[in-house]
Amino acid sequence: MFRCNRIPTDRVMKKLDDYLGKNDYAGAKRHLFYWLAEAESLRDDNGTLLINNELMGLCRKLGEKEQALTHAQQAIDLIEKMSIEENVGAATTYLNCATVYKAFGQAQEGIALYERAKTIYEANLSPGDERLGGLYNNMALALVDLKRFEAADELYCKALEVMQKNEGREPEQAITYLNIATTAEVRFGLEDAKEVIEECAKSAVNLLEIGKNRTDGNYAFVCEKCAPVFGYYGYKDYEKVLTERCRRVYEGT
Repeated sequence: MFRCNRIPTDRVMKKLDDYLGKNDYAGAKRHLFYWLAEAESLRDDNGTLLINNELMGLCRKLGEKEQALTHAQQAIDLIEKMSIEENVGAATTYLNCATVYKAFGQAQEGIALYERAKTIYEANLSPGDERLGGLYNNMALALVDLKRFEAADELYCKALEVMQKNEGREPEQAITYLNIATTAEVRFGLEDAKEVIEECAKSAVNLLEIGKNRTDGNYAFVCEKCAPVFGYYGYKDYEKVLTERCRRVYEGT
């Protein structure tokens, strides 16, 4: 009997989205580990690379440093094995790995991977491709850790330019504005950055209100991520609003 030698990636990703949409991270991990084992048993390198990408991101979100770094290294090793170092797909993996390094205090290691991803993306993607926006935003955060503030601000501006060209990307723009606010605080101190913070917070609120009736997992995730930032900057009522929106989406109410 003929047996497919690849995992059903569309079905795998759809089920993963279902778990994440319900905030069920434990279920998502079980799901991914099952399909990682399947992909490896089938010698499906593309499938294995995909699952390692998802696992490094999930483990990063859960604060599981060793697992996240392990899956990042496995993904990089696979890219070399498959000889796809200059592909756009490889660039996305470099971006994901760099974000893992940054998340666990290794921004310097991450910058080299961000640079590789940036070179490939800019050579192969159109200027309005939203993947560029994600790269610029994440790379800027790593530059802030290294106190390269001017370079970070340049990338935030590039990220906003890209995302403004894509419909429905207001939540991502809101995150970028809050990142700019946080960067200003780190650079100048809370008091001296007060005006920039207020302008950025207002812009972020306006952008998030555009999608206030959205029920997708991405919007809920952005609300969850932004809520404590608003609270920190004194927008306690809006923090509660975003927390409630996030709860409604995850609970389906």
